[in-house]
Amino acid sequence: MARELHFNGFEMNTPSHINHGLWRHPGNNRHRYTDLSYWTETAKLLERGLFDALFLADVVGTYTVYQGSRDPAVERGIQTPNNDPFLLVPAMAAVTENLGFAVTFTTTYEPPFPNARRFSTLDHLTRGRVAWNVVTGYLPDAAKNFGLSEQVRHDDRYDVAEEFLEVSYKLWETSWEPDAVERNAETGRYTDPSKVHEIGHEGRFFRVNGPHLSEPSPQRTPVIYQAGASDRGRVFAARHAEAIFVGARTVEAAREVVEDVKRLAVELGRQADDIRFLIGLNVVVGRTEEEARAKLEELLPYRDVVGYLVHFGGGSGIDLASAGAEEYIEYKARDHIQSSEKAFADKRVRDVVDHYENPLADPFFVWGTPEQVADRIEELADGIGLDGFNLVQYLSPGTFEDFIELVVPELQRRGRYRTEYRPGETLRERLFEGRGPLLPERHPAGALREAARSQPVA
Repeated sequence: MARELHFNGFEMNTPSHINHGLWRHPGNNRHRYTDLSYWTETAKLLERGLFDALFLADVVGTYTVYQGSRDPAVERGIQTPNNDPFLLVPAMAAVTENLGFAVTFTTTYEPPFPNARRFSTLDHLTRGRVAWNVVTGYLPDAAKNFGLSEQVRHDDRYDVAEEFLEVSYKLWETSWEPDAVERNAETGRYTDPSKVHEIGHEGRFFRVNGPHLSEPSPQRTPVIYQAGASDRGRVFAARHAEAIFVGARTVEAAREVVEDVKRLAVELGRQADDIRFLIGLNVVVGRTEEEARAKLEELLPYRDVVGYLVHFGGGSGIDLASAGAEEYIEYKARDHIQSSEKAFADKRVRDVVDHYENPLADPFFVWGTPEQVADRIEELADGIGLDGFNLVQYLSPGTFEDFIELVVPELQRRGRYRTEYRPGETLRERLFEGRGPLLPERHPAGALREAARSQPVA
């Protein structure tokens, strides 16, 4: 029996997120990213399309590798300017009932206590529709923005992230007992103080006494998203993630990530089905092949290839502007995104430029009729072992509108897309039907919760 796939709208609070240069297109609304109505309209559109969630990316620095300067990124709008994603969620939640929201936040530069309260607040306000995309950061000037003299080394960032999550889990899962809040008007007692506990965490990177300031929210711990694909990142994801954004850009590499992370998850005491795997997808669709081709030919001239190279430089740490076209890229385990660096290792600079100049060669770029697009989506999902996709936009909101109008009905006819939301479900219940709103005991957060129930924190 065909299984339903999960779809997120992939966005960022910036004029140029993934498909660079398209902000110049007269039919694009990217310039409205500073208007609240842009986001509420987007949320209502995705909910009409029965999407799982709106996935909000984020960075806290600028892209400075290409030409050794941030100027190319600033000039072209490459994820700069860039506003806070957290502040968008309450407004979008107010105009929707079912759509989830995955918010990116880095563990490297800020302490865990305020972040835990932010996510608890959002989980309350959305009635359990929130996910946290856990990242460790990769931009050198982001570190300097937070008072560090230099970027934290790649593996050291994961050491920080491990403890950051440990503290977060303690706050969310152990600080308040499930029945701590009484709201007893007769006795005048809102909360039983004996059931609210300090966590008393003293670790290598953080000292957090507690208690958590928020009462338990519907999910307690938000759904954990992650995208690490380096060796260290995969272990981290296998231990913590409930949904993984697979960054590989070939079918073979994506399949290898899925299989390896599932193996690691089982070794760490989880189940292979405890993680959902999604990959970025670019779609151009028309009612006929001729219409789709016309849309494609209209869009492609607006692509800013230099913008893609700026983005690549920030992610990989490789400045292609300083290298010759025939020069081969050497993998040096730079302290950016090591999986991005490794993806093009041993290739010529010319090969990377050709990759970005020709999006049609990308296996995760799909164009054609609704039937052709649905065929390719099924082929990718079933061939790789994916559970779904993060849909990237060319035009806002045109890409989402076309997908909802043309592709969603075709996937529904094939049994690969939901036909309605289940009333009152949390985002975790949407991803893992029948498992409830809380993390299971085999997850590190669930294990802490169960241990606290048997022996409450003093």
